[in-house]
Amino acid sequence: MSVDPQQLLRELFATAIDAAHPQQVLEAHLPADRSGRVIVIGAGKAAAAMAQVVERCWQGEVSGVVVTRYGHGAPCEKIEVVEAAHPVPDAAGLAVAKRVLELVSDLDETDRVIFLLSGGGSALLALPAEGITLADKQSINKALLKSGATIGEMNCVRKHLSAIKGGRLGKACWPATVYTYAISDVPGDLATVIASGPTVADPSTSAEALAILKRYAIDVPASVRNWLQSPESETVKPGDPSLARSHFQLIARPQQSLEAAAVKCRQSGYSPLILGDLEGESREVAKVHAGIARQIVQHGQPLAAPCVILSGGETTVTVRGNGRGGRNAEFLLSLTDSLKGLPGVYALAGDTDGIDGSEDNAGAIMTPDSYASAAALGLSASDELDNNNGYGYFEALDALIVTEPTRTNVNDFRAILILESPKHDA
Repeated sequence: MSVDPQQLLRELFATAIDAAHPQQVLEAHLPADRSGRVIVIGAGKAAAAMAQVVERCWQGEVSGVVVTRYGHGAPCEKIEVVEAAHPVPDAAGLAVAKRVLELVSDLDETDRVIFLLSGGGSALLALPAEGITLADKQSINKALLKSGATIGEMNCVRKHLSAIKGGRLGKACWPATVYTYAISDVPGDLATVIASGPTVADPSTSAEALAILKRYAIDVPASVRNWLQSPESETVKPGDPSLARSHFQLIARPQQSLEAAAVKCRQSGYSPLILGDLEGESREVAKVHAGIARQIVQHGQPLAAPCVILSGGETTVTVRGNGRGGRNAEFLLSLTDSLKGLPGVYALAGDTDGIDGSEDNAGAIMTPDSYASAAALGLSASDELDNNNGYGYFEALDALIVTEPTRTNVNDFRAILILESPKHDA
C-alpha cells in the first residue's frame, strides 16, 4: 500500500468528524415552514455551530441563546452564544440555564421553540434542583467522572438533581411546539441519555439515582440525599401531557461517522470492520481490540489484512494515578502495552469534539515503533498506564493529535490499521 498509515488514520478521523458536523446534517431536518418567529435554545459542544445553521436557513424572526463549552463558540448574529465549563459545571452554566428556562416559561400554543442538543449539554446546562447548590453538583460530578460510572449512570444522577433535565425543560415550554434536534454522543443513541434528555420523558427513577451513588461509594450531603428521597425529585415520565407537543429528532449519531470512515477505508484499499459503539473501561476495551488485531495478523480472522478496525462509543476511566490523559489516550496506552510493537499495526483514538477529557488534544496515534521508542526514553507503557498518564506518554513521542474544538460531538472514534505483514507470535 502506498498510503502513509498515519496520514490515512488522520483522514479517517477527519471523515468521521465531518460526517457529524452540523453544517452537513442539520438543515435537512428543520421544519418545512421556516417562516414566522422561532425561539432558539441549545446546549452542547455543537450548539454554536448548530445555531449558525438555523440563522442561515430560517426565513422568519430568530432569537434565543445557546450554551457551549469554553472555546467551542462560533459567531452568530441573532442567537446569543454563551460559553461555560465542561465536564464540571460552573457559574456561567448555571446563569445561562436560568435564562433558558425564563425564555421559554411564558409561551403560548402559537410559539415554536427549536432546541439544539449535543454532547456536553448536561454539564453546560446546569440548574440544580431546589435546595441543591452548584457546589454539590460539582463535587458529585467530579466523583462520578472518576468512578468509572457509565454515561447513562452519570446522567441518571444528573437528571434527578436538576431543575431543567429529565424532560423538565420540555415541560416548561408547554404549550409551545418544541423541535429538539440532537447529535448523539452516547452508545445506543437514547434520547433520554443525550445531555440528560431535557425535553423528553424519562423512565429512570430517583431510587435508581440513589443506587448509583451507593454503587460507586459516592458521598453526598444530606440535602442531596433528602431531595432524592422526595417525590418532587422525580423526572417527567412517559405519557405526561406537557410533552405532547415536544418532538425529538436525531440528526447525527456515531454509527454514521463509523460508516463514513468505512467508505473512506474501502476507497483507500482497506477492508473495514465496524465493531460499533462500545462501553467499558478504556484499558479493557483496548485489550479486546488488541486481541482482534493479533488474530488478524496471525490468522487472517475475522478478516484478512490490509484492513481497519473501527469503533466508537464512550469508554470510562477509573482514575487511580496522578497522570494526565482522557479516555482515548488511556485506550491507546493500553493498546500499546498489549501489542508491544506488533509489526504492521497502527492506531488512532480520538474524541470527535476535539478534546480528550479535559486536555488540549483530541487523542493520539500509535505506531509499531511507539512501544520501543517510549522504552528508549525510559517510559514503561505499563507503569504509565498504572498512573493514568496516556497524555504524557504520547506527548513524549510527539504523537498527540491536536485539532482544536470541532464544534460537533459523536464521542470517541478509534481506528486500528493493519497492514499486510508476516505472521508474528505475540
